[in-house]
Amino acid sequence: MRLRTSLLPVAIAGVIATTLSPPAVGVTAGPALTVDATAAGHSISPHIYGMNFADEALAADLRLPVHRWGGNHTTRYNFRNDTTNRASDWYFENLPNDNPDPGSLPNGSETDDFVERNLATDTQTILTIPMIGWVAKERARACGFSVEKYGPQQSTDPWSPDCGNGKKPDGTRITGNDPADTSVEVGPQYVTDWIEHLKGRYGGAADGGVRFYNLDNEPDLWHSTHRDVRPGGLGYDELRDLTYEYAAAVKAADPGAKTLGPVGWGLNSIFYSGLDQDVCGRTGCWSNPPDKAAHGGEDLGPWYLDQMRAYEEQHGTRILDYFDIHIYPQQSGVHNKEAGDAPTQERRLRSTRQLWDPTYVDESWINRPVQFIPRMRSLVDQHYPGTKLAITEYNWGAYGHINGALAQSDVLGIFGREGLDLATLWTAPESDEPVAHAFRIYRNYDGEGGAFGETSLPAVSEDQDELAVYAARRDSDEALTVVVVNKTGEDLTSPVKVTGASAGSAEVYRYSAANLDGIVREADQAVAADGFTASFPADSITHLVLPAGGGGEGDTEAPTAPGKPAASAVTTDSVELTWPAATDDRGVTGYDIHRLDGGEPVRIASTTGTSYTVTSLRPDTEYTFTVTARDAAGNVSPASPAAVVRTAARPAQTCWVDYTVANSWPGGFTADVKITNTGDQAVEGWRLRWDFTAGQRVDQGWSAQWSQQDATVTAKNLSWNGRLAPGASTTIGFNGSSTSDNPEPTAFTLNGQECGG
Repeated sequence: MRLRTSLLPVAIAGVIATTLSPPAVGVTAGPALTVDATAAGHSISPHIYGMNFADEALAADLRLPVHRWGGNHTTRYNFRNDTTNRASDWYFENLPNDNPDPGSLPNGSETDDFVERNLATDTQTILTIPMIGWVAKERARACGFSVEKYGPQQSTDPWSPDCGNGKKPDGTRITGNDPADTSVEVGPQYVTDWIEHLKGRYGGAADGGVRFYNLDNEPDLWHSTHRDVRPGGLGYDELRDLTYEYAAAVKAADPGAKTLGPVGWGLNSIFYSGLDQDVCGRTGCWSNPPDKAAHGGEDLGPWYLDQMRAYEEQHGTRILDYFDIHIYPQQSGVHNKEAGDAPTQERRLRSTRQLWDPTYVDESWINRPVQFIPRMRSLVDQHYPGTKLAITEYNWGAYGHINGALAQSDVLGIFGREGLDLATLWTAPESDEPVAHAFRIYRNYDGEGGAFGETSLPAVSEDQDELAVYAARRDSDEALTVVVVNKTGEDLTSPVKVTGASAGSAEVYRYSAANLDGIVREADQAVAADGFTASFPADSITHLVLPAGGGGEGDTEAPTAPGKPAASAVTTDSVELTWPAATDDRGVTGYDIHRLDGGEPVRIASTTGTSYTVTSLRPDTEYTFTVTARDAAGNVSPASPAAVVRTAARPAQTCWVDYTVANSWPGGFTADVKITNTGDQAVEGWRLRWDFTAGQRVDQGWSAQWSQQDATVTAKNLSWNGRLAPGASTTIGFNGSSTSDNPEPTAFTLNGQECGG
């Protein structure tokens, strides 16, 4: 029997398959699934379930955690006259927003209304601030490329035929137009004034007002999307300088606000500046982009993070809180509105692997592994530790089809498992579309606020392309929540091994091709002490809820608190913590390590032992740590007494080496090596050396001349990266082989002098 949750959101007593038995004859066997309910796991940020431009009813239904006001049309928004320029999205036109009382502006603008709707649904706001230097000049329609002024054009607005697309009939671009046709110049003071207006109406970020500010939108595409005011590409240095000016203005106006940048359009935004994308897009210079070459051959992403870190080190203020890059799948047809044919649908479901999988080669012009979230994480850990990760635009398409819902549910599971900090879908689905139901699976599966857990747990499928599985512990009741996505067109029966399961039953909620109208409350699933075997219908998303203790009264007594952590082996970026175990004999299965962040403890790691080395810290910085214990029933102890630790200051060496294993696989690995001149004199030519300690070999390298004699590795500069000015850096890398462990080298010399690292 199947009932819609909106009609009867209560448990049904039916019970199906009980133990880890093999599928019956004639039943298609699916891949084995495993879940570890005893692990401490890591926190899932609620902000990964965000959207752009959701209606208020959907936001309320999903308890939408974060809501973004962004896109090309926000880059030149003028809050004083409530007018946007639609850029290349719509004929470069200024269009005043509908406003019942324009005489009261800036009060009652579109963005005021946006904030107020978010306050009504207890949703955090992301607003996009302009850094381009121009905003719509007045509350009136205007054209960036007037046909009367600039001549016939390839296409014109059918409702306003004087507004053209800025291209001549032969397709070549119109140049030399006047930006003042639509826009007026502004600077950081404009942002200050806007934030002061918002604070006056809604308070600052710390008081419940606007919490997040995007540092414009896709500035590396301004030369295309906003070419009527910005015809040339944005280079490395100008991006840095604009970020310094505008992000500092945000922090000065509202110190509690969080900033997100550089808000690039996609993977290329990590590698190339807007200037290089503009020039090489026209001339084909991708093998030697001029702006990158002028910056030592370093990719834009790591260079940008280095510059943001340098600002904080110089001024004592963090002006970048989130490293934000958009992602739109480049595989053919994947982010289209329609689901497409069968090969497109299969490609859509495979393509989610680009978010994490080192073995997945992107099926597009990219044609290489992307590993989008781990790539971003590695860059942040290496170049600006403590910066969070955001994807404020993404879209896997097919909103109105089960295929889109399957992909979306897979994406949300990946976001939580991979530790992404914030994501907002571009744009929100309609409330009755399948993609909206994919969000409900995680945010409101029973119509009463039932949600996926907040602590991600290890969950593995033998074949992620058939059945994807995600698991989390829910804080409110310690329930184990498991989402299984069947990406195939046939029913699959699989064993689900749950370490730490208690015999009992699980609630089952399902969205599938069999009923696109909503999530169905299925019969309860019987659970044995080692898990269960279950059938997952074709093209379905199943959410299982296993109550703590198997659904009975169970064990509810928490362990005692561990002892105060002691710090040892303190370096510039790490500290080893050791603590006395919880003193009772109540079956403690693990410990969670927490770091104080903004006054709140945030879980950063877990272990089954009584020591842990915390990494990715910043030099000469004070940190506060606590530890909690957890037992097999999911009970959590009080926190230990706090340990306050200050990391070591960087030594006064004249060079610094950051060695990072960016990727690894059985028998091999990829490493990035960043060399920084920390002295006050330029380095004219360099030779870097270190010794491996476990038999590793350099097989193939780049950005340097590589050689290895026994354990000693030598990397010598090339012609274009031999000079390092004071404070400058260059990054080199290699693919290597290893037979067992792969410990990172710890001692480096540059031109015979010892380096920090």
